[in-house]
Amino acid sequence: MSIEVSNLTKIYGTQKAVDNISFNINKGEIVGFLGPNGAGKSTTMKILTGYLQQDAGGAKVCGIDVKTNTIEAKKKIGYLPEANPLYFEMYVKEYLSFIAGVHSISSDKLEISNVIELVGLQVEQNKKVGQLSKGYKQRVGLAAALIHQPEVLILDEPTSGLDPNQIIEIRNVIKEQGKNKTVLFSSHILQEVEAICDRIIIINKGRIVADDLLVNLQTKGKSLEDVFRSLTATG
Repeated sequence: MSIEVSNLTKIYGTQKAVDNISFNINKGEIVGFLGPNGAGKSTTMKILTGYLQQDAGGAKVCGIDVKTNTIEAKKKIGYLPEANPLYFEMYVKEYLSFIAGVHSISSDKLEISNVIELVGLQVEQNKKVGQLSKGYKQRVGLAAALIHQPEVLILDEPTSGLDPNQIIEIRNVIKEQGKNKTVLFSSHILQEVEAICDRIIIINKGRIVADDLLVNLQTKGKSLEDVFRSLTATG
């Protein structure tokens, strides 16, 4: 298993942000991770990437416990958080060189060139990050997540701020990466999830309310939006 989550729980004060959830994801799967705002998606992803520690339960990436062996687990992961923190004063190549150094990549010029081409940053590669549009900043974040060739990709709203053409380009990048990596993909754009993912996990109020193949959830002609609304409606 590339991702193993067992009885995972995270509590903030009196609220269970993540409430005893379990799921496994195999290599080569692109799994959509859906839920309303505040459902526990980002908390779960932050635990998997070692940015938060759970209060109970376990999480492993490529067989490595993310709580007891955080650094080794992080080496296996490419993470694009929703906020996408970047150093705006750095040039694109400079920033990617910095990230390559963090990962101790020796052939950083080659890896930087490859990842710039992969995410479509060629035209903007000589600009400062702060000069880029939101869509191109997303591409820089995705490039940073991919530069060390991780086994697992965890993407939180990766197509945020992209125009329709850019969305298709990044969609194709994610699908291509999913052929030999494990991808956990969170988005509020359900059409994107339908276009990219074969399997869907839906979380609501900290609990998993669905974990199935997309085609099974879409039985009887229902759209993913219909399924999502029926499982997460509040009233």
